[in-house]
Order: sequence, then structure tokens, then C-alpha cells
Amino acid sequence: MDLTFIIPVAGIVAVAFAFYLAQNVLSRDRGTPAMQEIADMIFEGAMAFLSRQYQTIAILAVVTAVIITVIVGIFDNSTTIGILTGIAFLVGAACSAVSGYVGMYISVRSNIRTASAAQRSLKEAITVSLNGGAVSGFLVVAMSLLGVWGIFTVYNTVLANPIDQTPFLIVGFGFGASFVALFAQLGGGIYTKAADVGADLVGKVEAGIPEDDPRNAAVVADLVGDNVGDCAGRGADLFESMSAENIGAMILGVAIYRATKDPAWIFFPLVLRSFGIIATIIGLLSVPWFASEERDPMAALSGGYWVTSLLSVLGLAFVTSQMMGPVWHWFFFCGLVGIATGIAFVYITQYYTAGSWRPVQEIAQASRTGPATNIIIGTAVGFETTAVTAIVVGLALVASFSLGNESQLPNGGVFGTAVATMGMLMSAAFVLAMDTFGPITDNAGGITEMAHASEGARHITDSLDAVGNTTKALTKGYAVGSAALAAFLLFSAYLDKVKESKHLELTASLPIDLSKVEVFVGALLGVMLVFLFSSLAIRAVGRTAGSIIEEVRRQFRENPGIMLGTVRPDYGRAVSITTGAALREMVAPGLLAVGMPVLVGVIFRVTRGGDAGWESVAGLLMVGTIGGIILATFLNNSGGAWDNAKKFIEAGNLRDADGVVQGKGTPTHAAAVVGDTVGDPFKDTAGPSLHVLVKLLSTITLVLAPLFI
Repeated sequence: MDLTFIIPVAGIVAVAFAFYLAQNVLSRDRGTPAMQEIADMIFEGAMAFLSRQYQTIAILAVVTAVIITVIVGIFDNSTTIGILTGIAFLVGAACSAVSGYVGMYISVRSNIRTASAAQRSLKEAITVSLNGGAVSGFLVVAMSLLGVWGIFTVYNTVLANPIDQTPFLIVGFGFGASFVALFAQLGGGIYTKAADVGADLVGKVEAGIPEDDPRNAAVVADLVGDNVGDCAGRGADLFESMSAENIGAMILGVAIYRATKDPAWIFFPLVLRSFGIIATIIGLLSVPWFASEERDPMAALSGGYWVTSLLSVLGLAFVTSQMMGPVWHWFFFCGLVGIATGIAFVYITQYYTAGSWRPVQEIAQASRTGPATNIIIGTAVGFETTAVTAIVVGLALVASFSLGNESQLPNGGVFGTAVATMGMLMSAAFVLAMDTFGPITDNAGGITEMAHASEGARHITDSLDAVGNTTKALTKGYAVGSAALAAFLLFSAYLDKVKESKHLELTASLPIDLSKVEVFVGALLGVMLVFLFSSLAIRAVGRTAGSIIEEVRRQFRENPGIMLGTVRPDYGRAVSITTGAALREMVAPGLLAVGMPVLVGVIFRVTRGGDAGWESVAGLLMVGTIGGIILATFLNNSGGAWDNAKKFIEAGNLRDADGVVQGKGTPTHAAAVVGDTVGDPFKDTAGPSLHVLVKLLSTITLVLAPLFI
């Protein structure tokens, strides 16, 4: 059954639904004049940063597109292919930028509506914040779906390229999306954590004032950072994830298409994603059914997620049965493996980062003996999380590969892993909505604090902020899990691209021998890249945070009226310092990530000849991706655990041997703040940026494969 018609329909429905949600949110009450003044400062700071950031990215993207066009045109012996690849790169980059920009615009307009709603009821505040986050989620998914489908249709139908060649021509789209995502996540991550670290260390530790206290000059920069890092950055991250993985799965479907002559194998990833959108719309609309004033807000979000997952299973069964003929059940089981893996990662991350469980409580207990023991135990917890991540990913890959192999189709095993990845990503819009829910509620809490709203409103925003911290951590776990599944898919797609460039059958064996020196050295450099990239990202946060700390100290020192509450701090100065520093600091690690695989492939091709170029890049891609996934898991979960250990203490849940609460203002709390500060650049800068890096390695090697052969 031909289901390809559903692709543009689902994309348009998602866009329309996103605009409906946006209109619903923007029509709500904007709260008191004091709230509006603070929200306007956040909005202006966020949009100014994003505008300057995208100007920088646009220049880099245009230069890169020209280089790609020339390289592919020369080494693929086709000017046309070079031009088409360069255009695809620019389209992917533009779609990524637009989805991040529009999604963040709504997010920074949702914070004040959430703060206002919190003055009335918890249920209304949940609805406003989740709907605001869902605008970003649905726009990102829709732009990815429509972008890949649109450029495929143009290249295949309008330009009359063969259907089995077109997926190789649109790989530039994925590279463009990855390119923008890397700089967006890096710049936003550096900004948000530098402002957060500066605000916390000077405000909470040195001055002893509460979080989001209006006397702290870095508070507005911190609230701006929540949006540019967690909204725009994460939106670009998941956009490039879905785009790259869709294109990779389409490439893997080419081998089966050539054996069966059925185009369904190429279009399957996009069709399945379309049914995921429908499932997610229903799941989001079901959230208010699970919400009440008495229940934990997380229960409402979990209910919507389970509705989405169950409907995804039904959609998976329908699509596979209609598109995959008599072997459909094997691929249905592959998709089930992916959906189950997504659920597993949500709960694994929750176990390691939520205050209800042993890891976070262990870190909180360690804080009683100072910041050193807090950091030691937090580091140990982070390392521990890599074990279950590797085991779950390994089981999912073996299971889906084995099930796909049972179909007896060419490349059936590898395509089975692609179906598992697509199954996991069916709920991506809902997960991204939960992620953006976090910074919206965090901003709402800051607005209620700075505007001196009622205690009841602050209590509601505090409860939502606690849930938002958990959902942000869950999204990172989900993102790294999907990246891990996709790593095998995209590595296989790279090998298919090499075969295509060498005019080999896609079913031919193309082993990578680690005993070859070029492969071993490429792998060694791939792991080195992951650690050096993380070092540059974390160091950038440290340097930028240092500038903010000095600025806040200067304002306190030179204007005593700030602490007395009689003089307003210079928020704009702190925002300006953070913006300029973040944009400068994002360039070096970004260029390192883009340049390393190119340099390795070219150097080995020139110096050793033969297959040394593409084989060394394969080693870098394979081992660098694995190293990136493991390190990202450590960084994300250790940072999340440190954060929630601090919040566990702030909530009054930790007592000493005499039963005395070790809450705010105690040495135990100060130790936890230090641990949380160490974890900030881990979980919100280096970790999320590594998600993008591991897929950027795949997309850049896919695009530039002819250069290495």
C-alpha cells in the first residue's frame, strides 16, 4: 500500500498544530506589570543573542557550502552533484536555523504566561508551559520531515535523478543541519552555563542571596541562557538527529529497493515518522486528563508520554504491515525494540538523576563532608551510568540486527537497526516538548521571584521547575540513546556511500581492519577528538563564567545600594559580556569538529594512498562515535545528578545524625552548590554538544566520502 501521501500531510498538520498551540499560549494573560518588565528583558536578551549567533553561523555556513560544492564536484567528477550537495547543505542549515529560532521565540513568550497561570492553578500552568514547549517540538519534527521529503522530491522528480541515487545526493541536508546544530548548541550551552555558574557562585555562595534574586546582576543573563541553550540549542540538536537518521535510513533502504524494486523501502523512515507525529499530537492533548492540583506534575507528563508510546506501537504495526510485504513482522519487532529502548533510556536517566533514587541521595549525603566528597561521589555516579547505557544499546542493536536478518533481504540486518532507530524517534516531538517545558518553567520561577509574586504562585513554579529539571535530564538521556542507536546506522550508511563512490554493489562486503595502522590511528584520533572537543567546551564556560563573576562582584562592590535593594543592577552589562564571550568561544571547538575528519582522511590518502584515506576516516568515525556516546552519557548524567542533589538538599530532604535539616545556608548546601557548578558545563554544554558531534562526524564523512577515496 502506498502511504507516501501521508508524509507532506503529517508535516503540514504538525505545523498547523504548532501554530494552534502558539496562538493558544500567546492569547493568555501576561501577568502583572512587574512580570512583564522582567519577561521583556529576557526576551530582548534571548533574541539579541540568537540574532548575533545566527549571523556568525550564516557566514560560516556559506563558506562551508562553497567548499563542499567545489570538493564534491571535483572528487565526484560531477559539477552537478557538487552543486546539488551544496544546495542541500544550505537548505538543511536554513531549516535548522528557522526551527530553532521560531521555537525559542514562542518559548520566551511562554514564560510569563506560565508565571501568570501559576497565580491561578497548577493545572493551567502545566498546560501553558507544555504547550509552549510543544511548539518547538512539533516545528522541529515538521521542518525535518518536510525538509528531507521536499528536497528528495525536488531532486528525484523535478531534476529527474534516479530514486536509488537521490538519497546520496541529499546527504548535504543532514550535514547542514548538523553544522548549524553544533554551533547553536555550543554557543547556547556556553552562554547558559557561564551565566548560571556566575550567578550561583557570586549570588548564592558569596553574597548568600536566593536563586533568581533581582539584586544579582547575572540573573537575567541566566534566564536568557536557559532559552538559548535548552530551547534553541536542543531544538537544533534533535532537528539534525532526525534529519541525519532519516537520510541514513533511506540510504540503507536503497540496497533492498534494488533487490525488490519497491520504493517503499526508501520512503519507510519518513512514513513512520509521519505516524509518530499523529501519535504525539494525541499524546500531548491527553496530558490535561492526567493533571490535577493534588498530583505530582510529572505524572501528567508521564501519562502523555505513555499514550504517545502506545499509539506509536499501533502506527508501527500499521505502517510495517502495509509497506513491507510478507516479512513485515520482523521489522515490526525491530521497531518495538527501538520504542522499548527509548522508554528504557527515559527511566534509566530518571533513576540516575532524580532525587527519589539512590544515586542522587548518595551525592547529597556526600555533601555533608564537603565539596570534595560531593565531587568524588558525583564523578563515580557518572562513570557508573555508562555501564547500563552500553548494555542497553548493545542489546538493542543485536536484537534489531538479528530480527532484520530473519527477513532474508539484502542488508536486512542493518536496515533492522535503522527501523529500531526510527521507532525510538517516533515520540521525539513529545520528548522535545518536555525538554523545552524545563526552561519555560525555570524562567517562570525566576519571573515570580523577581516580581515578588504570591507565595502560592512561587510554590507552583518551584514544583514545575523541579519537574523541568527532570524532563531536561530525560531528554538528554533520550538524545544520547538515539545517537547511540543511530551511530551504527550512520556508520553503515558511510560504508554504503564508499561502495557507491567506488562503484561496488551495496551488498558487497567492506570490512574495516583495526590491525591496519591507518585505521588504528584514525580510531585513536577519533577518541582524542571527543575529549579535546569537550575540554574546549568546558574551558569556554570557565573563562566566560570568570568574566561574569568579576562583573557581578564589581557591581556589588561599587554600588552598595544593590544589596540594599534601592538600586537596580546593570543586567544589560552582564548579558552583553556573556553574549560576546559565548560567540567567540564557540568557534574553536566547532572548527575542530568539522576539520578533524577531513584532515585525517586527506593526510592518509596523500601519504599512504590506496584505501588508506577512507579507511582511516572509518576508524575515526566508528571509534570516535562510540567514545562520544560514552563520554556524553557520563557528562549528562553526572551533571544532572549533581544538580538534583543540590535541589534534594534545598527541599529539606537531608538531615544530619541528630535529625536537623541540612538545607539552604548550611555548609552542606554550599558543598552541593559547588558540585552543581562543576556539573553545569558537563550536562548543558559539553554533553549535549557531543550528541551533535557524533552525528556531525557521520554527516561530514557521508558528504565528503569522495575526497577520501
